[in-house]
Amino acid sequence: MRQPLPSAWYCVGPADSLSGGRLRAVALNGEQMVIGRGKDGAFFALRDRCPHRGMALSKGPFDGQTLMCPFHGWRFGTDGGCRDVPTLSEHDAADFSRIRVQPFPIRESAGFLWVNPHLGAPVGEPPAVPELGFKPAGSLVVELEVEASFDLTVLSLVDPGHVAFVHDTWWFRPSKQLREKVKIFEPVMHGFTMASHATTTSSPVYRLLGGVPEVEIEFRLPGVRLERIRAGEKHVANYTFATPLSSNRTMLTNALYWSMPALNLLKPVARPLMRQFLGQDQRVLQDAQKGLDRKPTMVLFGQGDLPSQWYFRLKREALEAGLAGRTFVNPLERRELRWRS
Repeated sequence: MRQPLPSAWYCVGPADSLSGGRLRAVALNGEQMVIGRGKDGAFFALRDRCPHRGMALSKGPFDGQTLMCPFHGWRFGTDGGCRDVPTLSEHDAADFSRIRVQPFPIRESAGFLWVNPHLGAPVGEPPAVPELGFKPAGSLVVELEVEASFDLTVLSLVDPGHVAFVHDTWWFRPSKQLREKVKIFEPVMHGFTMASHATTTSSPVYRLLGGVPEVEIEFRLPGVRLERIRAGEKHVANYTFATPLSSNRTMLTNALYWSMPALNLLKPVARPLMRQFLGQDQRVLQDAQKGLDRKPTMVLFGQGDLPSQWYFRLKREALEAGLAGRTFVNPLERRELRWRS
């Protein structure tokens, strides 16, 4: 239960970061990978290790079809198969066709690349990757690395109680009073949603949409928060993804999309505000992790902490379903929650 789900799709960065035949070295749950895009347009993900002497393939050149190890020139196709060992003599009977680098499933969605690091037998259908329900006129992406465990970081995505204390800024939360919140939560596949509801127009962010925007917030395994905001034909989506890099490092990715071209003018202002927002989570999570390192227990208390408890129930069900080889069954029920924020 202290490890991220072994079979799930995790965000490994924006898809456009691989333009121009570039390779990227990424870490995912302790595994070092190299990702790229071939001349045929297909993305690939391989273990970033030449099987010869352990050299990182991401350090070598890529011609759009093969990756070359910079140590001894071994070449590998984007499927992981060895294509050439140039140091072999013509009299050498060695057969390199059976040498392979481990490939990983990779797909693109919502402008990001998603990798499933699972290497064992299939353990059921993993949680779906996020998609957009509209064509964005613009987007903005901010990434921050957090020195905290994956679970602790994911809990920040479903915890409504921290907002009033961690994100107490004029542009996000102009009112400083704690108010009673009443929301309906419903189970969905691999997660739950805060049902669509009309929200306040006091926030400067919501005023940009005009009218009274409708908001729906979904959480799904392994660590994905999807906030969808709509006012008439205007759409905004605020997606946040947690990616385990190692046992004590997690990447937080925040992606903001909008359907109104005029909002592109606000990108120079929005980027530092997004970094400020994520930075607040980063600092408090890193300090909290130090406390958990001293004593790794948490007291989850009250209805405001129920979504955190639900996360662990969902994760446990996913792990047990995978071990038993059965279909995932969401253990949650429709519920009204009340808390102050």
